[in-house]
Amino acid sequence: MDRVTVLRRFTSVWLAALLMGADGVWGSTSSESPEDALLPISLRCEYDPFARSVELQHPRLFWKLAGPGRNRAQTAYRILVASSPGFLARDRGDLWDSGKVVSDETIHIRYAGKPLSSSQQVFWKVRVWDEKDRPSPWSTNGTWIMGILDPAEWRGRWICAPAETEALILRKEFEVRTGLTRAVVHVCGLGHYEMFLNGRRVGEDLFTPGWTDYRKTTLYDTYDVTELLRPGRNAIGLMLGNGMYHVVRRHRFAKFTGSFGPLRAIVHLRLEYADGTTAFVGTDPSWKVHPGPITYSSIYGGEDYDARKEPRGWKLPGFDDRDWEHAVAVVRPAPTLRGHHAAALPIRPIETRKPVAVRKLAPDVWIHDLGQNASWMPRLTVRGPAGSAVRLTPAEILFPDGSIDRQTMGSTNRGISWWQYTLRGGSPGQVAGSDGDPDETWFPQFYYVGCRYLEARLFPAEPGGPLPEIVSLEGVLVHSTSEPVGEFECSNPLVNQIRDLVRWAQRANMVSILTDCPHREKLGWLEQYHLNGPAIRYEFDLGRLFTKGMHDMADAQLPEGLVPNIAPEHTVFDGAFRAAAEWGSAFIQVPWQQYLFYADLDLLREYYDRMKRYFAWLDARAKDGLLDQGLGDWCDWGPARVNRAELTPPQVTATAFYYLDAATLARVARLLGRSEEADAFARKAEAIRAAFRREFWDPARRGYATGSQAANAIALAMELAEPGHRDEVLGSLIRDLAVRGYAMTAGDVGFRFLVQALAENGHSDVVYRMINRRDPPGYGCQIERGATALTEFWDARRTGSHNHFMLGHITEWFYKDLCGIECDPEGPGFKKIVIRPDPVGDLTRARARYDSIRGLIASEWKRENHVFQLRVTIPPNTTATIWMPARRAEDVTEGNQPAARSAWVKFLRMEGDRAVFAVGSGTYEFESHF
Repeated sequence: MDRVTVLRRFTSVWLAALLMGADGVWGSTSSESPEDALLPISLRCEYDPFARSVELQHPRLFWKLAGPGRNRAQTAYRILVASSPGFLARDRGDLWDSGKVVSDETIHIRYAGKPLSSSQQVFWKVRVWDEKDRPSPWSTNGTWIMGILDPAEWRGRWICAPAETEALILRKEFEVRTGLTRAVVHVCGLGHYEMFLNGRRVGEDLFTPGWTDYRKTTLYDTYDVTELLRPGRNAIGLMLGNGMYHVVRRHRFAKFTGSFGPLRAIVHLRLEYADGTTAFVGTDPSWKVHPGPITYSSIYGGEDYDARKEPRGWKLPGFDDRDWEHAVAVVRPAPTLRGHHAAALPIRPIETRKPVAVRKLAPDVWIHDLGQNASWMPRLTVRGPAGSAVRLTPAEILFPDGSIDRQTMGSTNRGISWWQYTLRGGSPGQVAGSDGDPDETWFPQFYYVGCRYLEARLFPAEPGGPLPEIVSLEGVLVHSTSEPVGEFECSNPLVNQIRDLVRWAQRANMVSILTDCPHREKLGWLEQYHLNGPAIRYEFDLGRLFTKGMHDMADAQLPEGLVPNIAPEHTVFDGAFRAAAEWGSAFIQVPWQQYLFYADLDLLREYYDRMKRYFAWLDARAKDGLLDQGLGDWCDWGPARVNRAELTPPQVTATAFYYLDAATLARVARLLGRSEEADAFARKAEAIRAAFRREFWDPARRGYATGSQAANAIALAMELAEPGHRDEVLGSLIRDLAVRGYAMTAGDVGFRFLVQALAENGHSDVVYRMINRRDPPGYGCQIERGATALTEFWDARRTGSHNHFMLGHITEWFYKDLCGIECDPEGPGFKKIVIRPDPVGDLTRARARYDSIRGLIASEWKRENHVFQLRVTIPPNTTATIWMPARRAEDVTEGNQPAARSAWVKFLRMEGDRAVFAVGSGTYEFESHF
């Protein structure tokens, strides 16, 4: 979903609420004029507009507020939760009526009604009272569906085929009586599954369930399937592929190989009837199984589909499955089935694109250019003889002769990956497709990849025979449905291109985990979760994905406390590649960032003891306050240009994160009311900081350790530097940049702190000079060399990935510093907002919009002829501090009057070259002369 669509939906919901009264009838009115009503919109349950498989008895409810004017605030709310929309239409909450609650809170409000039961669908709405105690109209309805609350309630058993197969199809026919009122299914198929009822696909989700450590957690899905069933005979079908559950190679590319067991499935279908009775359909050995048409399935190596092997009509009732084998019950211990709380938002098709160019290299080889490096699946329409085939091989770059170059995808020496479709075809008088259409259309099921180009290679059914003909080939963009919440644009086209470069890499790596790259590894390397956490949170609503990430880290944590570098830990690496502090620290930093962005305390409460165990693991390996369990500033710009840290040794970065983790745990402990532990962690942090200063301060370099950009920036940004040395260190840092022509040398670990150290010390102008260049190293260099997504290395070399979001930290600077949108830690979840734009260089304008958990925040500035104009929007129920560039407070106006005299604006103080004002919600237009 693009940003325009999001805003249109936001507007349509707002207008719907304006026009719909308490009784839910269009055109009705509430006790207040809708023109000035404060409206609850965007209802969520556990961050989700339609949460399914909810297993919490007290899930959290959220809404945002919309309304015209300034200083708008909620003073109270009333929530109704009901078992049907009919109750809500009559303003009855048969499950919970909160009554009028005097509170300004709109997030993390726990359901406190009657106990909820498995598979139950719940409906809710809310009304609020504004700053004048005026009630709003009721919101539109929100809803969620409960999962299975007790494992003993599952009516299905895990089943599999009697012998190992590459992929698997399963089916079962069953009867539905007349009077069906509701049908809900809970389902899981491992590795991934697609489900069908009477030939129709259930839902749009892809690559489900999400990736986990299947020995500890397996996710299941919940769907309302009432409309897919009919009285009489019905058929349920499942198709299973390998995913991360069973990774194979067999002469194709794979990052690793391994298996959690045979492909398996479990289904629990609940049928509710008008007479009050309930029936169930579950998986058991009466189900039938068949190898199916997928002849190769690998999350790394690709997918092969032989249409001749698909039994026609197998998804429909009445199919003759007498030759199929019976399923067998899985006897090994079953993994723990978990629902919504442990899952991310689903992956779905997002958009479809036609190639921007098609080039014929040979009669049987064609290159299709999709124009963008992204996470693609192909949709192929083809015609030709039975047994002829089309092989689609993805690539990110081309050789000079126009053929595909696979070396950026890590598969030149270890096999290649592809999709291959073998046609069903037909003899004269027969048709291959449906409705007399000879064309066959195929969309894969269990393989996606990051690429830009598709090599289409055509194979005849027999040597010398006719080749198949591609009728059409499109790219289907697939990734997480996490909602876009950010928008940024400025007067410099290169900066806008950089933002797009990073954002495409973010999108391609948002699946059920945050991957490093969408082809070669597809692993959840944890340094990205926290180092890129703020940057990607400004672009997408990731409350659910980071919640799942914490569950994955907890599952990966070893008994002695170590959190490995990747989670889920589908493969085990050695040494620091498994146990680097810069990576494992995500387990402490991610929940803290979740608190700052979403005011979410649940992750801190749930994982605090485990976070302490991880810190204890680090502490046990430190010596004299120093830690060397690290990888250094990975992929920095050193003289050898190698894939490791050259300029900043592991002991510097590992000790820095050892300190940061102690300092963060001190804040967390205090927040959770554990004052003694908070004091202990604070003392530990001070001891580590003292050790860092003793060991790494170099008076000759006027900096820390090697004097690298990363070492000095980390010392500044983490407040490790001695206060008396800060100016010297900052000077050394800026001089190093200047002598290099403002080229960065910091890498994966250090670059975020390089940007933040400069910005937080008043040198965003240096950041701008650092990114506003087109020679290596840097973002501009990547764009000049043809990259359309962020690459692994600063120079977009052809031996590294061309879709890697680990160096995307600059996005945080676009929103937080250049446009100045930041959360005040005193009001987490953007309850208190800081707007402090930093106009730099030759930029004449910049604007950013961030749809926070409490509503839309916007900052737009422009400058011309020594006049600086700032337009800000602050959402209802929040306040903001505005830092306006000015020599004097008297030089600042708001709405054509002195800002300090406005009834809506409060002047706080002058601080340097900034006039600081406090405002409530609303839109403000400031102007100053400089």
